[in-house]
Amino acid sequence: MTAIVLYCRPGFEKECGAEIQEKASWNEVYGYLELKKNQGIVYFHLNNADEGDALIKKMPLNRLIFARQWFLTLTEKIELPDYNRVEAIIEVLGNEWQYAELRMETADTNDGKSLSKFCRKLAVPLRQALRKSKSLTEKGDNEGAILHALFLSGQEVILGYSVAHNSSPHVMGIPRLKFPNKSPSRSTLKLDEAFLYFIPRDEWDTRLTSGMNAVDLGAAPGGWTYQLVRRGMMVTAIDNGAMAESLMETGQVKHKMMDGFKYIPMKQNVYWLVCDMIEKPQRVAKLMAEWLLHGYCKEAIFNLKLPMKGRYQQVNNDLQAMKDAFSQYKVKYELFAKHLYYDREEITVHARLLSPLPDFDK
Repeated sequence: MTAIVLYCRPGFEKECGAEIQEKASWNEVYGYLELKKNQGIVYFHLNNADEGDALIKKMPLNRLIFARQWFLTLTEKIELPDYNRVEAIIEVLGNEWQYAELRMETADTNDGKSLSKFCRKLAVPLRQALRKSKSLTEKGDNEGAILHALFLSGQEVILGYSVAHNSSPHVMGIPRLKFPNKSPSRSTLKLDEAFLYFIPRDEWDTRLTSGMNAVDLGAAPGGWTYQLVRRGMMVTAIDNGAMAESLMETGQVKHKMMDGFKYIPMKQNVYWLVCDMIEKPQRVAKLMAEWLLHGYCKEAIFNLKLPMKGRYQQVNNDLQAMKDAFSQYKVKYELFAKHLYYDREEITVHARLLSPLPDFDK
């Protein structure tokens, strides 16, 4: 049976499943879920197999919060022999279609990671065989469909495809970022990934560049501030806690010891607002909307902490509250949210206004 396979953070299969089922129904596509608990894999089995191709092309992956990556199955589970695995895969796949890239993937678990060495060894001969059969185009072709091989074990694989313009550029949707030794905390990777995910690289020169002013609410000890500083920005760090001395020595950071909910910038020259406060998500969402609507910043990236239960519903409520605030003042906006790889019990949100600010004096 044809299914859409989605990767998510292990433990969030329920949220990922609820989201794909809901948003597929908006497109009048229906099916049932199969959740692989704590494996980070969700199967959305389609009632009508013919609707899968249109859905993965029409529904933007970046509108799914909890899914890192997805693909549409081409095969059921394939049982592989102990030898001649490549030949077995080629035989089942056939040569009816061409693909621009091959992704060798596993579950994001300890067992899955133990399979990664096996996948790397198999990838070279499999790519060669796919090119020989004309199923895989030559190197350098970055368009078209991506062939996914999800290995459940050394003897089981599922084949499927996604379209390059509507899928993650990373294997399993996971970017591999290196922790910078000079950062005072590992939370720095969350903002680094957020910039990579939300801001197109060809717009970094105008939206993510040296000389900008930024504010970091809940900054201490400075993991997020570090990402702003290393990009050449001048940062106002707001937190009652101490900032890392290495950041203060750069001369790019002003530290104000106060509550992030009470700080208001004196001048409207702040471009970036970032926030990773451990606070109720409703309060943070409301604060971010206020900063944008009053012109205290141009763009904001912030985390919304997730509750233990009802996580998907809470996320929808928080984002809808922001949408309602923007709609109240009839401003156009951009609002994206993602459960990024370096997030844990939170989602990361990017927001900016695309039209003039409201006139609160009227």
